[in-house]
Amino acid sequence: MKYDVAVIGGGPAGMIAAGTAASRGKKTILIEKNEKLGKKLFITGKGRCNITNLADFDEFMKNIPKNPKFFYSSFKNFSNYDLIELLNSLGLKTKVERGSRVFPASDKSSDVIKAFERYLKRYGVEIRLNSKLIGFRHEDGAAKEILIEGGEVLECESVVLCTGGKSYPQTGSTGDGYEIARRAGHNVSELIPSLVPLVSKDIFIQELQGLSLKNISIKAYADDKLLYEDFGEMLFTHYGVSGPVILSASFYISDHIGKKKNIKICIDLKPALSEEDLDKRIIRDFEKNINKQFKNSLNELLPQKLIPVIIALSGIDESKEVHQITKQERKSLVQLLKGFTVAISGTRPIEEAIVTSGGINLKEINPKTMESKIIKGLYFAGEVIDLDAFTGGFNLQIAFSTGYTAGFFV
Repeated sequence: MKYDVAVIGGGPAGMIAAGTAASRGKKTILIEKNEKLGKKLFITGKGRCNITNLADFDEFMKNIPKNPKFFYSSFKNFSNYDLIELLNSLGLKTKVERGSRVFPASDKSSDVIKAFERYLKRYGVEIRLNSKLIGFRHEDGAAKEILIEGGEVLECESVVLCTGGKSYPQTGSTGDGYEIARRAGHNVSELIPSLVPLVSKDIFIQELQGLSLKNISIKAYADDKLLYEDFGEMLFTHYGVSGPVILSASFYISDHIGKKKNIKICIDLKPALSEEDLDKRIIRDFEKNINKQFKNSLNELLPQKLIPVIIALSGIDESKEVHQITKQERKSLVQLLKGFTVAISGTRPIEEAIVTSGGINLKEINPKTMESKIIKGLYFAGEVIDLDAFTGGFNLQIAFSTGYTAGFFV
């Protein structure tokens, strides 16, 4: 059987690439090694699927901290608004939540996958499940055939590689595409976890396990050099810290892990208050609890789980009555609350990362078409390339925009 286009990988980039190519009259086959399409898409956003973000162009690019210029053309070809329009036309209603994040109105990622399945069916894309690509043959610098596990050979004019990264291997993202790209002559940059929880060996971590903090700000440092700062939510886990602001910080921290640097996260537990205002707030709380012990005076200021840790780190005797606490002790308490520090010893493994940072070298890909500069008729899209972003729907938009662009130009 001969095809115009063979798309490898049935994730977001692959589904939109296949549907777009077929909508332009190309005889298209979509090869997926899993038993169903969109397996990783199904678990994104805790099963709700943060489809995209409605940030404007400039703000969107700020959320792609590495190689944003490469993404310009793809985003212009198929923007966040184009994606929503397409999904709406496929019967999927969407809604916008805090931070301009876009979700399906049903809060079901499965509905996003069903919408794309309708897209593929509308234009007659042949879908081959439980089929793993072994490699492809190219002749005179042009793609000719793909080889499927089991020995089947399919002729095709173009190949779109959308095999994903190495994170969440249980969904099929096992890094297959990197080796296939290498054999075709492409370079692959170092693969490191991005948007990944961080590990800490601080003794208080176990005590704080399960504690979620909202409306806090963080600063990430390596050897006292500020790497990143953010405002939002975080979570303490049995191994360290996680949550939106931590995952974004991990992008900057991952590169420094293992380089004998002192890496830390400083948490401002009360970012809305200056040190002076926080001191006044503590004085008011102490006045209300004037005859109480220190350990019983912080209930209105802090979550219950955090109080014993703060008391221990403050160095103030927990049995001391608040009217006996000195100005200097109170000042130290204020500084602790404005700079609660967690020492970072590592990241969780790449298999637990939301996305893989690194991938196929962008210098070897035409950003206007997503075609390889080495092999004619070979295209790339999605997480397999060296392009990733912060949380908030930005990574999925990268997959959709690059997938659409590849499907449009094959």
